[in-house]
Amino acid sequence: MGRAFEFRKARKMKRWSAMAKAFTRIGKDIVMAVKEGGPDPASNSRLRAVIQNAKSVNMPKDNIERAIKKASDKDQGDYKEVLFEGYAPHGIAILVETATDNNNRTVANIRSYFNKCDGNLGTSGSVEFMFDHTCNFRINSEGLDPEELELEFIDYGAEEVFQDEDGILIYAPFESFGAIQKELESREIEILSSGFERIPQVTKKLTPEEAADVEKLLEKIEEDDDVQNVYHTMEESSSEE
Repeated sequence: MGRAFEFRKARKMKRWSAMAKAFTRIGKDIVMAVKEGGPDPASNSRLRAVIQNAKSVNMPKDNIERAIKKASDKDQGDYKEVLFEGYAPHGIAILVETATDNNNRTVANIRSYFNKCDGNLGTSGSVEFMFDHTCNFRINSEGLDPEELELEFIDYGAEEVFQDEDGILIYAPFESFGAIQKELESREIEILSSGFERIPQVTKKLTPEEAADVEKLLEKIEEDDDVQNVYHTMEESSSEE
């Protein structure tokens, strides 16, 4: 098992448990997908992926359809994806992915969280290189062998394929998303969910007291409505699985 497996194991059920936050995040993803490629999932691969993710967190069908209709409205503002980089206490690098309709507000908020928790908001490129930008797919495992699938999908960019109780996971570099999505759909393999993650190349082990300092900052950032995802280089303890 490789780094993607360990990363997924450590993060499982962590920071995705708040249903309201998940719905808000997906609602923004729907707006960005519709603005980019239109409201028809048949011709918009990004929107298809977001709808799969909405279903995976049990977002009601009515909510999904309402979000698509709202995103199609000319008066609906767009969200801009902005990446923030910085350091928490004890030398822990942090990457914050946001989707915002007011960049000035988001910048001010993120900076204040770092300042209040003895961290430092960095410049663009200051920590991003410490993380591998990956894409992932969770597929229905029925009738499929993970090892065979890995061999078949290497040509499409897959680097890790492994199975857990919820299906088969495929990890690949960020730029392989389109090729893998297209191949899975052409084979009529059911995609349960998909997305992107940033996996730290190296993690740092902290004492419980030091980890608490970092968690204080992470919690403040994650509570912000503009924040989509937060990644860091602190080693996750097994008790947080």
